[in-house]
Amino acid sequence: MCKVYVTGMGVVSALGLGKEENRSALLARKSGIGHAKYLNSSLVDKLPVAEVPFNTTAMLPLLHRQENLQQSRLVVLAALAIQEALCDRLGPSGKPSPLTGFINATTVGGMGDVEDVYDSLINPGIRDNLGAGDALDCAAGTEQLARHFGFTQFVSTISTACSSSANAIMYGARLIRHGIIDRAICGGVDTLTRFTLNGFNSLKNIDKQPCRPFDANRNGLNLGEGAAYLVLESEKSINITGATPLAILSGYCNFNEAFHPTAPSPEGEGAYHAMKGAIEAAGLETGSISWINAHGTATINNDEAEGAALLRLFGKEMPAFSSTKSFTGHTLAAAGAIEAVFSIMSIRHGEIYPVLHFNDPMPGLDLVPVTEVKTGIPVNHVLSNSFGFGGNNASLLFSKYA
Repeated sequence: MCKVYVTGMGVVSALGLGKEENRSALLARKSGIGHAKYLNSSLVDKLPVAEVPFNTTAMLPLLHRQENLQQSRLVVLAALAIQEALCDRLGPSGKPSPLTGFINATTVGGMGDVEDVYDSLINPGIRDNLGAGDALDCAAGTEQLARHFGFTQFVSTISTACSSSANAIMYGARLIRHGIIDRAICGGVDTLTRFTLNGFNSLKNIDKQPCRPFDANRNGLNLGEGAAYLVLESEKSINITGATPLAILSGYCNFNEAFHPTAPSPEGEGAYHAMKGAIEAAGLETGSISWINAHGTATINNDEAEGAALLRLFGKEMPAFSSTKSFTGHTLAAAGAIEAVFSIMSIRHGEIYPVLHFNDPMPGLDLVPVTEVKTGIPVNHVLSNSFGFGGNNASLLFSKYA
């Protein structure tokens, strides 16, 4: 089976715009979690979130081209991340090959636009947003981005909750390995909306403080927003183009346990099999893993289940692990791709990023995550976990390109 290489990547999160701003924040232990400035919600002063620190209008001039692009926050965040990924791979023109597929992930799509349209409908004094009705479908953003960037070969939208963009990356890799396409732009985007904030708040799993992944006193997640995309290529493609890979997507696995609509099995059955399958697909042993970028949402059930799965799989030979959601919040469909970018940065720079706000291990689970930045160390293989509602569990394994 052919190898799949990562030749470009781009990211936007509450930590900043682009890879360097995100990496600098991780190294400085600077979290993006705080109170929202741009989200219109009655909960913004009560619940901390990880909001991209710019309004949509301010980000528009950063795009090389703006024509035929709806100026919604969802589309702009995605376009910025895709633009960076393409510049990584293709230079400032950012023009993809006609054989480039586009696999995009989102949880709620244009829900932010839906809320604006609703406000316009119920308020006679507001009519500015009624024209956004054509962007309300979950896949509308994907189609618009595909037209804008010229992705024509294979375009698809993935929506599997928190594992969405990990599955998009996995799907793109499978298309490449089966010879359907030679190159794919894969990732995801989600924005903060009243719908998601109210929804997670109704589940009573949002912390009123900055989240504490894997801590005994954790009390829920913080929602975030952002976008990230990888450029995946086949060996045939890089041999023709001469692209230098950033990393290898050496393994991946999706495992569906269907235990509960919103909770994992207490034993972490799905998480265990997803991680195990990704490691086996890469032809590696558990002892080869340098760092696990854990799902680590800081909810009671998720962290216990993932912790149980980690102990079952790795036992006493536990690799370094942490959750970068303590920096970015839980960005839903974008999480897997954002954390994939962080995983590749870890490999390329020999760094491991910590978890924030950890004090005490979870009762009954002998697990202590990395709490300080580690630099100047060999990082050869990184496992990145994304475990979604409905028991949809995805693990990606990235390896150093020698």
